[in-house]
Amino acid sequence: MGSHGIKDQVAIIGMGCTPFTEHWDKGPDELLVDAATEAFADAGVAKADVDAYWLGTAMSGMSGMALSRPLQLDNKPVTRIENFCATGAESLRNAAYAVASGAYDLAMAIGVEKVKDSGYQGLVGASKSPTDGTGRTLTAAAMFAMCAPAYGAKYGVSDEQMREVLARISWKNHYNGARNPRAQFRKEVSMETICNAPLMAGGLGVFDCSGVADGSAAVIICRAEDAHRYTDTPMYIKALAFVAGNCSGNADPAYDYTWFPEIHASAVDAYAQAGVTDPRGQIAMAEVHDCFTPAELLIMEDLGFAERGTAWKEELAGTFDLKGELPVNPDGGLKSFGHPVGASGLRMVFEAWLQMRGKAPEQRRIETTKKLALTHNLGGYPGEMVSFCGIYGTELG
Repeated sequence: MGSHGIKDQVAIIGMGCTPFTEHWDKGPDELLVDAATEAFADAGVAKADVDAYWLGTAMSGMSGMALSRPLQLDNKPVTRIENFCATGAESLRNAAYAVASGAYDLAMAIGVEKVKDSGYQGLVGASKSPTDGTGRTLTAAAMFAMCAPAYGAKYGVSDEQMREVLARISWKNHYNGARNPRAQFRKEVSMETICNAPLMAGGLGVFDCSGVADGSAAVIICRAEDAHRYTDTPMYIKALAFVAGNCSGNADPAYDYTWFPEIHASAVDAYAQAGVTDPRGQIAMAEVHDCFTPAELLIMEDLGFAERGTAWKEELAGTFDLKGELPVNPDGGLKSFGHPVGASGLRMVFEAWLQMRGKAPEQRRIETTKKLALTHNLGGYPGEMVSFCGIYGTELG
């Protein structure tokens, strides 16, 4: 296993999350202040009480001063983190290990991205312009679009069936997002509309692709033994697993675009850290990186929520619906929230924070007796990606 883990050593005691939307009237400073202020109030602490900060952002700041300036922090260590689309999750992983080490009593991990009116889309602004002819010529949508026909060919799913499966994933996440006041897109979308939408790449239409949004989310953590000094309902970190692929997939003739090896590896590590032996039976809810609908389909199998070649049937059967056996993306996912890179991973944890403590709005509250939640981030493309998997619970042990 990649890590001995820090199971039950660190607790979440407060969180904040802005709406994810087109914040034409706010920059990253205002978004950071909004998320941090909500988190401070939720935990019942002041900014001076927090010993150290980790800021996750891909394009909205280049040092710790991108946070210390808007929050007006006095002589606090602030570490800026970037790790592709897993940036927000990475800020939490680094902060949590620092607290578990005993170096700090209280820490904040906070993520932000302001891309909607920056002149950039997605991660374009974080990469260098190619000068030697080797730069990528396919868009992210095109790369993930290759997964759908590959999956269909391997497991005997026709193009018509695959179109229905992908539309069902999109429909589910829009249904959930319509019930979330923080989501960018808050309308249900019919299967017919999804299936008839203009194509973006390959067989993927507009509603198969996550949007572009601005947003920020923040979490305050402490050592587990101190948690009840701040809240009666902490959430304990059970596992934080991260894998950085070596980019060999696209050069490997054996790689067939029907699974993501890095996601499978990070899930195996996370389950070992948390002591999970039956993911589908033990996980109450999951927030996963549905940047494109084929991604969610494959992720269900990489995380062990469905046997290989069967996730498409489970999606159609409603297994991962809000009231299904294992709700996936009950907040609406990237599909409804868009993807402000530095904030998405922490937005996922925020949903677990609400759901596992019974604080989610009733209209989208999950019904479960299971005790664990999972969040998953990926960054990159099929065959070359980074992957994060976190597990959380409200009880020790």
